[in-house]
Amino acid sequence: MAKNNEEFVQHIASRSEDFAQWYTDVVIKTDMSDYSEVRGCMVIKPYGYAIWELMQAQMDQRFKDTGHVNAYFPLLIPESMLMREAEHVEGFAPEVAWVTQGGTETLTERLAIRPTSETIIGTMYAKWIQSYRDLPMLMNQWCNVMRWEKSTRPFLRTAEFLWQEGHTAHATFDEAQEETMRMLGVYKDFAENVLAIPVLTGRKSEKEKFAGAYATYTMEAMMQDGKALQMGTSHNMAQNFAKSYEIMYLSKEGHQEYCHTTSWGTSTRMIGGVIMVHGDDRGLVLPPRIAPYQAVIVPIATHKEGVMDKADEVFRSLKAAGIRMKLDDSEQSAGWKFNQWEMKGVPVRIELGPKDIEKNQAVLVRRDTHEKLFVSLEGLADTIKQLLDDIHQSMFNKALAIREERTQDVRDFGAFMEAVKTGFARAPWCGERECEDEIKAITGASTRCYTLDYDAEAHTDNCIFCDKKAKHLMYFGRAY
Repeated sequence: MAKNNEEFVQHIASRSEDFAQWYTDVVIKTDMSDYSEVRGCMVIKPYGYAIWELMQAQMDQRFKDTGHVNAYFPLLIPESMLMREAEHVEGFAPEVAWVTQGGTETLTERLAIRPTSETIIGTMYAKWIQSYRDLPMLMNQWCNVMRWEKSTRPFLRTAEFLWQEGHTAHATFDEAQEETMRMLGVYKDFAENVLAIPVLTGRKSEKEKFAGAYATYTMEAMMQDGKALQMGTSHNMAQNFAKSYEIMYLSKEGHQEYCHTTSWGTSTRMIGGVIMVHGDDRGLVLPPRIAPYQAVIVPIATHKEGVMDKADEVFRSLKAAGIRMKLDDSEQSAGWKFNQWEMKGVPVRIELGPKDIEKNQAVLVRRDTHEKLFVSLEGLADTIKQLLDDIHQSMFNKALAIREERTQDVRDFGAFMEAVKTGFARAPWCGERECEDEIKAITGASTRCYTLDYDAEAHTDNCIFCDKKAKHLMYFGRAY
């Protein structure tokens, strides 16, 4: 590390002293995002957008591998269309932004800027689906949505954000449920095998489920400050939306039947999760599989003959091997470059100077551990690819260890209150809304998800708060 490390990072707050400010500093100082002139809306700068593109590409491939196709639906939704599903409208009403004028004319009907697309897609499915032969219908949309949030924070909560939303229609409840759980599994695989973030998966409470859904399933991650972040959700709508929007099919037996639908989505919020799970006091620590640059070459003593030629040769060979590369040939000092690329979270730094060239070696520095390795230039691409895999696994293991350390099984409410101050409390719960509301009012902790393998009949547990017979084993935690 350069001698001026402390000076270089002094404008990034300490995580332990002010986690919220640390997060904002990292987002802004690493050129991921900036504030816009539009209330609650952020500008995603090229470095941040490159991360999103890599996430998008890898999720999109997973969707296509499971039989889904992409489409695009209108941004604006007529109010009358939205109002056809009352519970859905009620759930989103406080967040809906409306268009009331087009050009110089006042509209005869307000148009909602989509907070989500169940209504507009449901209307089209009603037109497109006629027979059991049209099922299942498996579509995904990459788009922007708007929700008029009162308080915002880049990536975590903004008025406008980018996301994907899958929408499917099926002949039976069981088929819809299978789709719901399958896509939850796809999200979990992506989070753990691409983002290096361990996640909990389970079912939301009735209070926390998606408005209008039969059931909502979620993946929850723990941030370094012990708070939860909902990283993605998958909803079984049963026939709720189908009945509101007349999504019907002619069965093999010749009967008109309502479809069973699902929806599932993730968003740029996941970028915020990556920052808060993996970052440190020096800035970003990016998982290799979404890093815009997986390795950066910093030439040493560039004025000496042969250094830049060798650096360019190594750069070209590694890029040709499929590694996302950056050659920093700027006029800044080597120390400045070290600090800059560390702050931006590049997984591997390659130092290459005259002495290294003489020895036919390079110096590799891991961003996650700062470990320095001296390796041969022969087979360098294979060495780096293996190192990137090692970094991914190490980051995952570290995040998992933090979550496990901060997750406590509790059966006493006093212990519960202490547990949710620093992480998750896993506790038996009665499942009743009034109890859920009182727990949150007292502790600030909300229900995150309950496990799917808990057999209430086989246990004698009572609710952690009200002492009634427990129905679920619930994860509680404070959340973003």
